[in-house]
Order: sequence, then C-alpha cells, then structure tokens
Amino acid sequence: MPIDTPIAAMPAVTPVAMPSVTPKAPSSAAAKGTEAKTAKSFEAVFLGQMTQMMMETVETDGPFGGGHGEEMFRGVLAEKLGTAIAAKGGIGLAPAVMAQIIKLQGGTTRD
Repeated sequence: MPIDTPIAAMPAVTPVAMPSVTPKAPSSAAAKGTEAKTAKSFEAVFLGQMTQMMMETVETDGPFGGGHGEEMFRGVLAEKLGTAIAAKGGIGLAPAVMAQIIKLQGGTTRD
C-alpha cells in the first residue's frame, strides 16, 4: 500500500481481546525454593558490589601491590567474596527480599 493512501481507503482493523495476565502465587515447595534461591542470589550480588566498592578505596601500590593482574581480577575477587558471605548467612537481606518477592506474587508472608 503506498504511503499517500487516504485513511478511508485502508482496510478496517478488527480488535482482538487479549487474555488477562495476572501473576499468581506459587503453590509448590519448588517455587518457594526458587524464591529463596533468587533472594540469596540477590544478596550475593549486592554484597559483591559493596565489596567491590570497598576494595576500590584500598591503595594497591607498594612492595606488595599486585600490579595489573590485581586490577584485572579484583572484580572477580569481590564477586566471590559476596557469594561466600551470602552463603554463610549474609547480612539478613535475603529474607527481606524473599518476603517482598512473595508479596509481589500475591502470596502471604510471615512478618
């Protein structure tokens, strides 16, 4: 159809009803495990980012500085530290995140 075709000459469009999409609360124990895993993963990433910001404030020069190699792997170290801290119980962020995930899915939480 050419660009200069008048609107009146264009074929009519028939509207189609879209199905309603509403998130539902998970009903299985596996879903609860997924929520816990997601919350723990979020805490690990958060702690890794905080650790990386902390490590950026530390001077690396001097006789024990790691040079270019240290700079390259500092982010990996921060990520692994965050994962390790979260695996050992973290800072208590994961339960709060999990409660919010359940709340957003329409479930109930034990506050």
